[in-house]
Amino acid sequence: MFKIIYNLLKIVLLLIMPFVILVRGAVFLHTNYELMPWLAILGAMGATFVLIFLYMTFFYGKLTGKIGKSGVLYRRTFLAAVLVAGYAGYGLIFLSGANAKHEEVRSEYTELHPILRLGVSTLVFLDGDLIVTDASRVTEDYAKMGLPALKNSLHYKQKNGYVHAVDIRTNGRSDNRNLAIQSYFKLMGFNTLRHVGTGDHLHISLKSFDVPGAI
Repeated sequence: MFKIIYNLLKIVLLLIMPFVILVRGAVFLHTNYELMPWLAILGAMGATFVLIFLYMTFFYGKLTGKIGKSGVLYRRTFLAAVLVAGYAGYGLIFLSGANAKHEEVRSEYTELHPILRLGVSTLVFLDGDLIVTDASRVTEDYAKMGLPALKNSLHYKQKNGYVHAVDIRTNGRSDNRNLAIQSYFKLMGFNTLRHVGTGDHLHISLKSFDVPGAI
C-alpha cells in the first residue's frame, strides 16, 4: 500500500511540476531580479520547456531504450516548445466569461500583470468554477464602493502599465476550497489577503517595485 501511495505521489508531482516551474519561476524572476514582465515569463517558459523536453526524452528512452536520432530530437524539441508556448499564450490572453464576475472584469484581463494572469489561468485550469471579481481600479471606484480611497492600491495601474492585484470570489465556496486557493497562490509566491470590505473575497497581488510594501 505504501508503495502504491508513493508511486501516485510521484506521478502527481511529475504532472504538476511544469506548472509550478512556469508560474513560480516567473514570480521568482520578477521578485528577485526585477525583470520586465515578459522577460520573467520567457525565462520561466524556458525552464518549463527544458523540463518537458527531459520528460519526453526519459519516457522515450524507457519505451525504446534509446534517446533518439536528430529527427526525433527535433520533433521532441518542437512539440515541447509548442506545448509551453500554447499553454502560456492561451492563459495570458483569454479569460472565459464563465470565470469573470461580469464583462467589464473580462475586458480588463489584459490590464492585469502577465504573471498574475498566468497564475490565475493555471488555477482556472484546475478549478473551472473560479470567479474573478475585480482587477483594475481607479481612485473613484473606492468612493462608489463606499470605501476610503487607497493611495497605494495595487489595483491601480503601476508604472509598467499593469495592475498588480486581482480579487477572487470566496462566497458560496467551502472553507477548504478557499483555503486551497489561497495556499496555491502563496506557494506560487503571490501575496494573499482575505478581504471583507465589499464582500468576502480573496485579494491576490504581485510585488510592485513602485510602491514597496504594498499588498
